[in-house]
Amino acid sequence: MLVAGKNYQSIWVDGSDPSIVRVIDQQRLPFFFETRELRSVDDIYFAISDMTIRGAPLIGAAGAFGIYLATLEITPAVSPRLHLENASRYLISCRPTAVNLTHAVNYMMQGLKDVPAGSLSEVALKAAREICENEKENCRLIGKYGLPLLENLSKMKKGTPVNILTHCNAGWLACIDYGTVTAPVYLAHMAGIPLHVWVDETRPRNQGARLTAWELEQAGVPYTLIADNTGGHLMQHGMVDIVLVGCDRASVKGDVANKIGTYLKALAAKDNGIPFYAALPSTSIDINISDAFSEIPVEERDPEEVTSVSGITGGEMASVRICPEKTRAVNYGFDITPARLISGLITEKGIIKPEESEINRLFSQIK
Repeated sequence: MLVAGKNYQSIWVDGSDPSIVRVIDQQRLPFFFETRELRSVDDIYFAISDMTIRGAPLIGAAGAFGIYLATLEITPAVSPRLHLENASRYLISCRPTAVNLTHAVNYMMQGLKDVPAGSLSEVALKAAREICENEKENCRLIGKYGLPLLENLSKMKKGTPVNILTHCNAGWLACIDYGTVTAPVYLAHMAGIPLHVWVDETRPRNQGARLTAWELEQAGVPYTLIADNTGGHLMQHGMVDIVLVGCDRASVKGDVANKIGTYLKALAAKDNGIPFYAALPSTSIDINISDAFSEIPVEERDPEEVTSVSGITGGEMASVRICPEKTRAVNYGFDITPARLISGLITEKGIIKPEESEINRLFSQIK
């Protein structure tokens, strides 16, 4: 995607030094567009855990590059296999909800299993780049299959803007390129279909306000920022035509784990007869999980993210407390939206029903 006329991915290998992985620092957006250099497994781990980089497909790609960087850390004093196994466990422990991380790290480890020590870095780098390209292609295809939803709504509305409600950020920042939710939006916009996006602020980290709004502005897509609790009101008054959300992990039965607050949007959409779709690549499906509510780990983050808010003042970023000093807070990062509330899953293989038979038919090869 373009930033100030220059094409970017959200993660890439430095063109002049292949020992450096570069990422866009999402903690600094939208106030400052900056990139960070990641040179070690620790750098990858902390960039994921502190949400310098976030979004399930990007987290998976970062984990893959983490294994690549781990191969560069091997010395004659350590066992290559043991070193990589330790690195893989360490990276997988970083963010428990997004299954893409586990998929990517396991893919890397499987591909390196019989590789001679002298070729590990070369093979690992190639595999990590393949994961990036696969995720980009997945998102492009999600855009292709999701586009007719917006085209049909536009026809029904006789060319008046299609109003889309989204939650959190499932754009190219989260997915290397294109995005999941944003892929059909960008394609529709480029095709001249009138669109408008209601952007949930997405407390407590405000990924909608800070990231989705920034992305849409870069692409020239009309949008309006709203408080998280506004969506239901908009739906009741016919101001939302479709709800599109991302996914960090889906069960084999079609239940979807996504940013906290997604479930409430699905309930409101169901009550108002509004289509609700989750856009996700196959790498976000966990074929081994049938009971999402007991088996998908829901990350609990630092309560300070709830008791404080970050912004910009005087040209510098700052954190401001928004409640009494001794306030206790809890910060669940995700919730589970049951399949019964979901109109369909937009995947790289098409739009499917959120049902076990459909998911198994297309994605049973996922491990």
